[in-house]
Amino acid sequence: MNNYGFTEKYLTKNDAPWFPIMGEMHYSRYPEAFWRESLLKMKSLGVEVVSSYVIWIHHEEIEGSYDFSDCRNLRKFVETVRDCGLTFFIRIGPWSHAEVRNGGFPDWLLRKEFSPRTNDPAYFTAVERYYRRIGEEVRGLMHRDGGPIIGVQIENEYGHCGGLSGPEGEEHMKTLTAIARSAGFDVPYWTATGWGGAVTGGLLPVMGGYCEAPWDQRLTDIEPSGNYIFTHERNDHNIGSDYGFGAGITFDISRFPYLTAELGGGLQVTAHRRPVATADDIGAMTLAKLGSGVNLLGYYMYHGGTNPAGKQTTLQESRETGSINDLPELSYDFRAPIREYGQVSETARELKLYAYFAQYFGKDLCRMDAHIPDGNPLRPTDASSLRYSWRHDGDSGFLFINNYQRRQTQADHAGVVLAAPLPDGPVFPSLTIQNGEYFFLPFNMPVGNARLKTALVTPLCVVPGEKPLYVFYTAFEQAEKHRAAGEYSRLYQFDNDAWPEDADILTLSKTEAREAWIVADRLIAGEGCVMDDGHGAVCCKRSPGPAIPCSPICPDIGSPDQSVKRWLVSVPSWTADDCFVKIRWEGNMARLRENGVLVADDFCPGAGHEWEIGMKRFGSGRAHDFILEITPLGENAGVFLESWPPMENGTACRVCSVSSELEFIEDAFSGTR
Repeated sequence: MNNYGFTEKYLTKNDAPWFPIMGEMHYSRYPEAFWRESLLKMKSLGVEVVSSYVIWIHHEEIEGSYDFSDCRNLRKFVETVRDCGLTFFIRIGPWSHAEVRNGGFPDWLLRKEFSPRTNDPAYFTAVERYYRRIGEEVRGLMHRDGGPIIGVQIENEYGHCGGLSGPEGEEHMKTLTAIARSAGFDVPYWTATGWGGAVTGGLLPVMGGYCEAPWDQRLTDIEPSGNYIFTHERNDHNIGSDYGFGAGITFDISRFPYLTAELGGGLQVTAHRRPVATADDIGAMTLAKLGSGVNLLGYYMYHGGTNPAGKQTTLQESRETGSINDLPELSYDFRAPIREYGQVSETARELKLYAYFAQYFGKDLCRMDAHIPDGNPLRPTDASSLRYSWRHDGDSGFLFINNYQRRQTQADHAGVVLAAPLPDGPVFPSLTIQNGEYFFLPFNMPVGNARLKTALVTPLCVVPGEKPLYVFYTAFEQAEKHRAAGEYSRLYQFDNDAWPEDADILTLSKTEAREAWIVADRLIAGEGCVMDDGHGAVCCKRSPGPAIPCSPICPDIGSPDQSVKRWLVSVPSWTADDCFVKIRWEGNMARLRENGVLVADDFCPGAGHEWEIGMKRFGSGRAHDFILEITPLGENAGVFLESWPPMENGTACRVCSVSSELEFIEDAFSGTR
């Protein structure tokens, strides 16, 4: 059995530094039948720890009537995590936020005479009943029992987004922790979110950061995110700003490692604000955090989902229930690395580069402090200063450069010469850094029996063998030009020009690296996601699917809303592992119904938007007749979009095209199942 711990600098596994990747997936927002496939995708993408909220209203919507069936089957999900060779971090609330109705509290709880999230003994009694019920579900699955649960998070944003602050808040967190322990939770890691002045009750603080703020109430571009600069500041003041801006952190950062649990893997759009997070948005933010000293990359969300059906109400966050945001009734896509229907996105491929690096080189990185030179910008609005950072252990390390700021043009930098901040530290060759580029480079790195003094390439992984294969990739244009020209001596500078004799080197382009997959210590190239299904390497591949007829439906005479337009979308039967219907549409909101039941919905984030819907969850292979409803987007709609669609008579409400793609899961080598 592994043992887990932490120092003031990093997490440990079997007494060695450990740099895991953690990804949030809400089991209750994804069909039980497809959990295993998605978890295997996450594992193939480099995730080691799966985290999830246990959302109270999903399990006890009616007081005393618990539901742990189907997609709410917590125990089966944790067992599936274990069977996939992953570990689990359980976030037990009781308040979650998570863009859920009442932040996850059941309606009946809010009707009680006590005030939730206070130190009222009656509230603690209700929480104790709930914690004990969760504890029963996961009994025998704690790490001490040989199970996968290695961590528990108590509450969320407590003392920042509601709750008590100061000594009362600290006491609240300690009481919840004691209740959880008495309910059977016994794990190596106990955490609490630490941003915005949240109280932690002495637990291990975890931080967060997003590239934008869909919860911000303004309908304009907002300030550039500070998560793209190198800084020793751990707090993202924007998280939870819909509940008011919090103060600084409440714990001593010198006592705890820099860990993230809520680094935004994407953004969940709201009715009033719909920014689109790209792969570069999330990749550059990840790099900035690495260069700032982070030793755990925990993403929220890593896997999108769909709100389950409620027994009494819908379960999304809404203004109707006291929030200042309206969210889709069903969709919680989050534009996450793995999307709402299990699609592996470009963001996932980008983040895989950092995950593989952490898997093979994270033990060394953990020991390296962050050194941020003077002259780095203090504010993200500074588009002219060079942004760079060093992490080293006094001998070897990495240079981090970020010339990317979301929706802001950065100055190009030519002739940049940087020397590692060590006595006789190596000097990197002259660098040309263009707007939008972000990368990190090694120095004094052991490669077999040689020492890589400096390099213009980024390490990805090491493939074991009689001669281990060190895999690097080019992450910026200057380096890629050298690679394309075969000028490897300009990419690698070894001590005394002595290349390793006991190791081989492979140099990929960044595009090739994004399509490289590690399965059972083998490096496999594949455009689709490659994963180990327990029988060998399989690849998710797509091909054109059947034509999808889409016909406008005349509005019913006397219909209360003549502005809503409707189309009949007829999906024929299909033979594959999945069929993705791709609807390019423009308007305000789209709803897809079958037999009058809402089965999917979507907010349009801007011009040229494509909505992709996986059909297998509605019945594998069978035909469907859906009614697509689109509400119009007016030019004065009170919505922030980064890219507005064309208007006709002051509105947009149109279907641009409908197509499909089939997905097949095949043997990665033979092309058959």
